[in-house]
This record gives sequence, C-alpha cells and structure tokens, in this order.
Amino acid sequence: MSATEEVKVACNPCSIGHWGTTATFLNEAMRFKKDGLSSPQVIDDIGFAIGELNALERIDLTSEKIEALDDWEKPLAELSVDKSREIRHRLETVSSMEELAVIAAETSRFYKQMNRDWASKRISQCQLQVHGEPEVEEEAPKSKLSEYGRSASEARQKLLEEIRQARNK
Repeated sequence: MSATEEVKVACNPCSIGHWGTTATFLNEAMRFKKDGLSSPQVIDDIGFAIGELNALERIDLTSEKIEALDDWEKPLAELSVDKSREIRHRLETVSSMEELAVIAAETSRFYKQMNRDWASKRISQCQLQVHGEPEVEEEAPKSKLSEYGRSASEARQKLLEEIRQARNK
C-alpha cells in the first residue's frame, strides 16, 4: 500500500470483538461484587473495559473509517461508536456495584445484538452478491479478512485465558 492510499473500511467485526471483551471484563468485575467497587480487581476490570471501548472508538470506528464503509455497514458502526461513548462515560463515573451491574447487563445485551445484527446483514449481503453469479476472484481478500479476524479472535481468547489463569493462582 502506498503512502497515499487509505484504509478503505472500518472494522465492524473488530468492534464487535471489543464489545465482547468489554462485556467479559464487566461480568468478571461482577464476580467480585462482595468486594465492592473499590476492590483492586473491580477497578482493574472496569479499567480494562474502558480501554477496550477507547480502542473501539479511536482505532476501529473513526469517522474517516466509518465514512468509507458500505452503506449497509455505516448505521451499525455509528450505533456502535455512539453506544461505546455512552457506556465508557458511565463507567468513568460509576458509583456503586448496583450501577455497575446494570451497565454490565446492558453491555452484554448490546454485544449480543450487535453481533447478531452485523452477522445477519453480512450473510444477507453475501447471498445478494453470490446469488446467480459465478464465482469471482474477490474471494481472496475476504479470506484474508476472515483469517485476520480469526487470528485476532484467537489472540483475544488467549489473552483472556492468561488473565483467568493469573487470577486463579
């Protein structure tokens, strides 16, 4: 890629990964409910969740990247970045474990809905492109994206497993 070329897409699958990790950290924080909001574990989990949302907003779903998306993906990306900003601000000012429980549940529900919406729309788009048309050579870039997504997902799962193992020591 030359210096003048731009990245053409935002990464909705990557942002969905950030949502999944955020939900995991917040649910993990709730495991330590009895320790209270000032528990180092709870504070760390909230901090990790905020970091995930920051990455979603500032790396994967910048305005420039969203602008370059296909029309069907833009509304999902815009919804994701808006919800991320809202949840992040709420986490930055959370004042009780009860409030954190509400945020954790809302985050989990949003992650599931976002994942389902993006996947079903992507499948619909693939069916529209493939229906009645012969195979085209555009499959190679899709497999590279799939491989990147699979690799990122595996790395994220490995990190989460390492965190779980460290906590259980």
